[in-house]
Amino acid sequence: MIKQANWIKAPADFGEVCPVFKKTFAASKEVAGATVLLSAIGVYEAHLNGKRIGDFIFAPGWTAYQSRVQFQEYDITGLLLKENPHEPEKPPVSENTLEITLGRGWSGAFSWYRHITYPQYPQSAIICAIKLKYADGTEEIIISDESFNAAKSNILYSDIYDGEIYDARPSKKEWVPAEIADYPKDILIPQQGDYVREIEEIKPVKFIKTLIKERIIDFGQNLTGYVKINTKKPSGDVIEFRHAEVLREKGTFRFYTENLRTALQRMTYISNGEQTEYKPHFTFQGFRYIKLDKWSGDVDLDDFTAVVVHSDMKRTGYFECSNEKVNQLFKNIIWGQKGNFLDVPTDCPQRDERCGWTGDAQVFVRTASYNYDVKRFFEKWLADLAAEQYEDGGVPAVIPNPIGEMYANSTAWGDAAVICPWQIYLTYGDSDILKTQFDSMKKWVDYVRSVADENLIWTEGTHFGDWLALDNGEGANSGATPKEYIATAYFAYSTSLLIKAWKVLMKDSCEKNSIKNELCRKNPSQYDLDETDPIKNNLNEMELSEYENLYKDIVAAFQNEYIKDGKLTVKTQTAHAVALYFDLCGENKASTVKDLADMVIANGNKLTTGFVGTPYLLHALSDNGYSEVAYSLLLQEEFPSWLFSVNKGATTIWEHWDGIKEDGSFWSEGMNSFNHYAFGAVADWMYGVVCGINTDENAPGFEHVILKPVPDKRLEHASASIDTKYGKLSSKWHYEGESGKIIYELEVPNTATITIGDNTYETGKGIHRYETDHDQIN
Repeated sequence: MIKQANWIKAPADFGEVCPVFKKTFAASKEVAGATVLLSAIGVYEAHLNGKRIGDFIFAPGWTAYQSRVQFQEYDITGLLLKENPHEPEKPPVSENTLEITLGRGWSGAFSWYRHITYPQYPQSAIICAIKLKYADGTEEIIISDESFNAAKSNILYSDIYDGEIYDARPSKKEWVPAEIADYPKDILIPQQGDYVREIEEIKPVKFIKTLIKERIIDFGQNLTGYVKINTKKPSGDVIEFRHAEVLREKGTFRFYTENLRTALQRMTYISNGEQTEYKPHFTFQGFRYIKLDKWSGDVDLDDFTAVVVHSDMKRTGYFECSNEKVNQLFKNIIWGQKGNFLDVPTDCPQRDERCGWTGDAQVFVRTASYNYDVKRFFEKWLADLAAEQYEDGGVPAVIPNPIGEMYANSTAWGDAAVICPWQIYLTYGDSDILKTQFDSMKKWVDYVRSVADENLIWTEGTHFGDWLALDNGEGANSGATPKEYIATAYFAYSTSLLIKAWKVLMKDSCEKNSIKNELCRKNPSQYDLDETDPIKNNLNEMELSEYENLYKDIVAAFQNEYIKDGKLTVKTQTAHAVALYFDLCGENKASTVKDLADMVIANGNKLTTGFVGTPYLLHALSDNGYSEVAYSLLLQEEFPSWLFSVNKGATTIWEHWDGIKEDGSFWSEGMNSFNHYAFGAVADWMYGVVCGINTDENAPGFEHVILKPVPDKRLEHASASIDTKYGKLSSKWHYEGESGKIIYELEVPNTATITIGDNTYETGKGIHRYETDHDQIN
């Protein structure tokens, strides 16, 4: 129905002012039901008869606009006017007024270079269709066209980075006909992702007045959203405030905004003289503090509320232990995910960036999927990744992509095309994500094969490497692990996951068609498979043996290039962690993990890894008999460590291990986010090793669970739980008194293989209790 409507825009002379569109329509008969379908190039808010339609913030969401724009459908039956005054000689009619306010959102000048993200849409636009279902069974469709009028709204300026200017004073609107925008309608798709909503509210905890007379309000938590004010000021009075994540404490104590780069994060409100509640419409900010640049009179903290905004994901995962600093770390990870899962997995919510970096998403996806139900979130984002993927299979660095081919095709970033769908499959057990993304997964592996050298070592291209590692000198962005080493390792890993995905889909298709699995795999083309099934369209074109041989050849090439005399030739923590986690060491695994442990211990039980190595570091150790060393890294409090930032008062995960240095100075101004979730990937180790909760590739989605908790005496107790589609899954253990006994209590929602020390048990649904006489660290 919405494709019958027209894209409409305001006259160009509206300038920076957000337009509002209006349509008055009559329901001439008794209405049984009414719906409206809405979308925009930009972001919209809609009201019918003065009441808000829906509660979706930043609708219609951010997608690959050139090929995919979501639309939403709302039931508006309850908002229709039942009867208005009418002339006695005429039948009663209901005069209804629909108003849609439009902001630029992500469709304007976006990204850190303020590029025009989508030049094919030079001006923001809306599209809508109203369906009235009458009691007599007839229907009426009202579509957006020139009959809609447009006027300037009270929002004088709105920008995601820079904030909003709102003039609350009444003004006479000059309505003019809307213009048709010649934009395609085949890009419109039904809502796919989660709605973005106002999730919670936080009141201030402190008012601060600095020595240089700055008036600062502290909300006690770094968050993503905006501030709601409720106050009464004289008409024309200007309220203005800016947002920041941290305060500068070294030198003159003051509000710190240098890390925002060009993002102003500023709100301006012009009072109408009445008691008014105001909150921004089309912008969000990353902040813990606001500074009142303009505020007449005394400051009452009750006038301010921070509104937390993010995708409306169901919380599923929890972790708690005896160490309160580790508990704070986990809370920081949760807040980092909330702050950056705003329709797309952004890298940060505060500076002039806020893009969906693929590398950040893939290293965090397992943690993300345990903490929250992100199935729909990633289905939508991965569909955009496939839409943005280049013809040759390359993958942009950010999705959706406002920056063109800049930084595209980096190893570990482009591999999100393979790693993310595989992990979503493991967590939720739905192979549809593999069917949908299989072509994209295969295209990425084929791309890497096409650019690797004749020895299958990927030496060419621009790569981020081990981003923000600490082993390449002060101030370096990329670590010391050679980029071609990382690229080749990921080439092998993604190829192995593609093979696994092929086998899952082939198994599903064979079972669907009642074909013996082995026969189907050997010669699928001889069977009459469903024409719509990706097995028919994609998998038949892929010779499994070809990719299995490719994988073996990549591993052999890696070992030939980087293992000499039984040792890795690249002497970094990341090189060893990646090789171990990706199973590239062959018969040299024992020596590789020993060398890794020795490097960590020699460094004072401190890590040196960046975005690539950190997610795998603790797993590489604990999976190979060095859990005690892994625990030492988790519990380390000196720089560099996870708990260093906790000791510095962090309430989210930092972009840099030393975002704030030991002496109180900052790492940099150009790239220093204090809400950057990538290093929070350690939470999947807290779930998977500390409490031992793991999926089973042969029965994913926690249909069958592998439970293998690994306690450590430095923690008195630990517990974790995940809400699965089969029910609650939980694992907890504690040391009992001075006896050294460990008591385990494991709740299984379906079936599980439980390993406690050297003993393994096959169990069914229920609560299972065990105890051991001593620490069972492997």
